[in-house]
Amino acid sequence: MVGIGLALGPVYAQTDSLPVKHAFTLKQAIDYAKKNNVQVKNALLDVQRQEQVNREVTALAYPRLNASISTVFNPGIVTTVLPNFISPATYQVLIDKGVRDGSGNPIQMPADFGFIEAQFGTRYSANAGLNLSQILFDGQVFVGLLARKATIEFAAKNASITQEMIVANVAKIYYQLVVSRTQVALLDSNIALLEKNLRDTRILYENGFREKLDVDKSDVQLSNLRTERNKVMSQVSNGYYGLKLLMGMPVREELVLTDSLSESFVLEGALEGMKQSYEDRTEFQYAQVGLKLNQYNLRRYKLSQIPTLSLSAVYAKNAQRSTWNFLGRGDWFTISNINLNLAIPIFNGFLTKSKIQQTRIDLWKTENQIDALKNSIDREVETAKNNFGSALERLHAQRKNQTLAEQVYRQTKKKYEIGTGSQIEVSVAQTDLQSAQTNYLTALYDAVLSKIDYLQATGKLSQSF
Repeated sequence: MVGIGLALGPVYAQTDSLPVKHAFTLKQAIDYAKKNNVQVKNALLDVQRQEQVNREVTALAYPRLNASISTVFNPGIVTTVLPNFISPATYQVLIDKGVRDGSGNPIQMPADFGFIEAQFGTRYSANAGLNLSQILFDGQVFVGLLARKATIEFAAKNASITQEMIVANVAKIYYQLVVSRTQVALLDSNIALLEKNLRDTRILYENGFREKLDVDKSDVQLSNLRTERNKVMSQVSNGYYGLKLLMGMPVREELVLTDSLSESFVLEGALEGMKQSYEDRTEFQYAQVGLKLNQYNLRRYKLSQIPTLSLSAVYAKNAQRSTWNFLGRGDWFTISNINLNLAIPIFNGFLTKSKIQQTRIDLWKTENQIDALKNSIDREVETAKNNFGSALERLHAQRKNQTLAEQVYRQTKKKYEIGTGSQIEVSVAQTDLQSAQTNYLTALYDAVLSKIDYLQATGKLSQSF
């Protein structure tokens, strides 16, 4: 039978209440996945997070106002030792007045007056004030403001890449399950044919026109086909679980696929009107935005070499007491200043030069990656085109083979029924028909996968679903 690699399926655990039921077309399944897939949800959260990072950058351009209140208790006031500047002046007055000592001699200026131990300040002090600062010009902040739109676009493109990956995977598994459903229907049809053939053979055997061996062969064929059906049903069940997991749907909820698959879907617009453009690929758009961000980064380091200008201001009230009574009456002294600050970078050990060169190298690497991405896109498009064209040829051939196998089986069955054919011929024709049907389904699914890959390679996937 068709090799169907499925992951989860529509087997529901027994619960007290019926599971929620979803009947989805492929479009609805994709829309559901875009809202509920964990990878997509996290990618969209990354966009929101980048918006908050941009608010941090914007905040650097706004003024900053801070208030502060403090009080200080000085158990031991600092003692300062000063040269004795008081005694020389006093002696000089005495000398000028002609004052004499107890012996009647004129007072003389001593050679050394020593030091004075003094304490300045009070035991308690308090301060309350406002501090205002504003960047007037900073090259790095300026570049950060310019890059805000690009950073949001970068995160958004990453989310789009994640969404496209989920869209492709959901479409492939969805159609895989649809093909499996068709496969089960064909198995059921073949089982019905074998059941009828077994009944007819038994009747002929009972009337002496067939051997017991013919009945046993038909019975074995029917048993093998039923076993194959059970195997496929298990794979389909697992496939439904996988699709739910990919969509972000709770496993216990029921999922019904309402779309059918026909050749018209595969052949619609096949290989026609598909013009390749790098700009159609989200990965290329993502790389282009990354290049722009690298350019901003280089510009940021270059502007870090020019002066920055800022403004700051302080307004505060200060009080000093011998006891803590600041909530009562007393003098508060005003402190205020306004500062215009110009910071001029002169030399930082070639750090900025190194940063500029590192960023320039990163820019060159990104340009190389974009060139490589173009080449990779060209290869993906040509490979996908070849695979899709080959898949269409196989589909056409297998459709023709299936039609011929059906005709052969009908003719062989008629010959058997009128007694001119053998059971072996019917068995061979049945096997050939089953093989032809399987090959056709395989070719149909391969064509679907090839078309999805081709749409993805040409950047048209999101527009198609």
